[in-house]
Amino acid sequence: MPKPKSCSINSKNMMTKIKKAKVSPKKEKIVKTKKVVRKPAKPKPVKKHKVVSPAKKLIKVIQPAAKPILAVPSVKKITPEVKRIIPEVKKIVPEVKKEVVPAVQLKELELKLPISVKDLSVRLQEKPSVLIKTLMEMRIMAGINQVLDEEATVKVCLKFGYGIKKAASEEELALEIHKSIDGVRMLEPRPPIVTFMGHVDHGKTSLLDAIRKTKVAESEHGGITQHIGAYRVVLPTGKITFLDTPGHEAFTAMRSRGAKITDIVVLVVAADDGIMPQTQEAIDHARAAGVSIIVAINKVDKPQANIERVKKQLSELNLNPEDWGGKTITVPVSAKTGAGIDHLLEMILLEAQMLELKANPKRPAQGVVLEAKITKGKGPVSTLLVQNGTLHLNENIIIAKYYGKIRAMFDDRGQSVTEVLPSFPVEVLGISGVPLAGEPFFVIKDEKTAKDIASRRQESERQQQMKAIKRISLEDLHTQIQEGKLKELKLIIKADMQGSLEAIKDTLNKLNVVEIKLDIIHEGIGNVNSSDVILAVASNALVLGFNVSSDERAKELIEKEGVDVRIYNIIYELANDIKQAVEGLLEPTLKKVFLGKVEVRKIFKMSRAGNVAGCFVTKGKVTRTGLARLLRNSEVVFDGKIASLKRFKDDVREVLEGFECGIALSGFEDLQEGDIIEAYEIEKIARKL
Repeated sequence: MPKPKSCSINSKNMMTKIKKAKVSPKKEKIVKTKKVVRKPAKPKPVKKHKVVSPAKKLIKVIQPAAKPILAVPSVKKITPEVKRIIPEVKKIVPEVKKEVVPAVQLKELELKLPISVKDLSVRLQEKPSVLIKTLMEMRIMAGINQVLDEEATVKVCLKFGYGIKKAASEEELALEIHKSIDGVRMLEPRPPIVTFMGHVDHGKTSLLDAIRKTKVAESEHGGITQHIGAYRVVLPTGKITFLDTPGHEAFTAMRSRGAKITDIVVLVVAADDGIMPQTQEAIDHARAAGVSIIVAINKVDKPQANIERVKKQLSELNLNPEDWGGKTITVPVSAKTGAGIDHLLEMILLEAQMLELKANPKRPAQGVVLEAKITKGKGPVSTLLVQNGTLHLNENIIIAKYYGKIRAMFDDRGQSVTEVLPSFPVEVLGISGVPLAGEPFFVIKDEKTAKDIASRRQESERQQQMKAIKRISLEDLHTQIQEGKLKELKLIIKADMQGSLEAIKDTLNKLNVVEIKLDIIHEGIGNVNSSDVILAVASNALVLGFNVSSDERAKELIEKEGVDVRIYNIIYELANDIKQAVEGLLEPTLKKVFLGKVEVRKIFKMSRAGNVAGCFVTKGKVTRTGLARLLRNSEVVFDGKIASLKRFKDDVREVLEGFECGIALSGFEDLQEGDIIEAYEIEKIARKL
């Protein structure tokens, strides 16, 4: 029988399968060998890295493991050492991420302030219209030529990504040399500046006259020094500059200025009168200035003189004499006989050596004005005291809003001089006006610069005068408290008797609380004088008087300056007015007062007003100026102001219980039917003492 064809085909197929089977095992072996060779070759790059710490080693092992085949065995085999390293790796990784994030920095822009909108747009490289639009968004209405202050300029520049660096003005650049600190090698000893203070008729001018050996006291009107004078005294052991401040209490401001520029205060006390009210005032000014005090007990030649009583009064004022174990130098003197004057001068020079007073005479001069006046033939004449540097003839100086070139200089004896060293007084000619006493002066190299600075100061003063100055009073006290401008009540109290003054002080001390400060800056016996009014103007204080009146000079100042002066005849009325003022200073307590409850029944979507809730007042009432709290499922969803309150199409102030109304909430539109709106208002309750 013939063989079937399928058998031959099958045999051929079998032969091809056998051949393929013989070839495939060989290929598999080759693949396996390749895998075996690659596995140990991969970790080699890891060995090349120099490892410093175990944490860094673990990071480098993990980073090159790109294939999952190598990453699996490394994760499975975690030794205890690696477990300790893992927290370190977690600490390192976030630090790297923080360093990558760049910090946003503002561009620095140097500007001269104040600056106009036009100039600022040029510096910011923006159109003026864009800048004006930005200001309007900040609620600042300004034109292209309007000047912006520093606060508004800073806010605008922040909008455009700029930080402000205030450029130095021409005045600051010109006065920069006077602000520099002198080196120790440049400093040289200077004479002390001594001020005589004390009560009227206690012998200040007579004592100074005995020191200077000239008769100044005879030419003075009424025996009272009318202006602060400066006099130079040359002694064999050194030089001293004396300032004579008036002793009368009407010249309180001048005495205060004398204490600010002095190094040592000589307190003149009469041995027969002892400590007087003006003496205490002088002590307060000297202590406020932080200067040394030497007590000269004058008129010891009188038979009724009692030096020990004066020392006892001084110790009660914390001025313990040296012979009583204290630190205050006390020298008994007599201006009439000249006894003790040499010892007083020795003590002044000794105290000056202890203070180590020094100045730099090789720099441009600066100092203060002691007095100024207009004389026939000379014009404006100013008495200057040089505090540092040397003042030369023909130099340009600036004093407040005045400037000038020094045409002539005279010392305290009337002799012409060409230069003045530190701590010496001089009378100069050439100033453009009459400056106020106590104003500082500076030497400027360029006359044009001095003129420009003076003109700018005049313009600034003119603008300040245009602003209305309002002094504090009991009526506007509550308004200032609400605006957050006042947290302290300063008082000046004058009474007819010491007992009344103590009673008033005790009453005020009982009203004192922690949240405010009730400050009695001055107290005294007698009528309200010009000194009290000047102090009230400087410190913005109230003047209270009990059974006293105001003198004529004080009345003129009160009307001119607008100071609030209250005169009382009953102490309870005074205490009651102050109590009400103090209570106004206390922070009021806030209380929520429930007004009504409203149910939202339908929501109306308006194109302009947004969502408006159609409501029904179920209890109380709802007001347009009140506050609202939206409750949904007993949870507060909104708490704020009511934007509008309508009845039908009309705006209304309030809607009572049982009526329907439309309510729109400020800044909230997610209203739903079934919401409850509770209307309330905040009531401020004044606290009582």
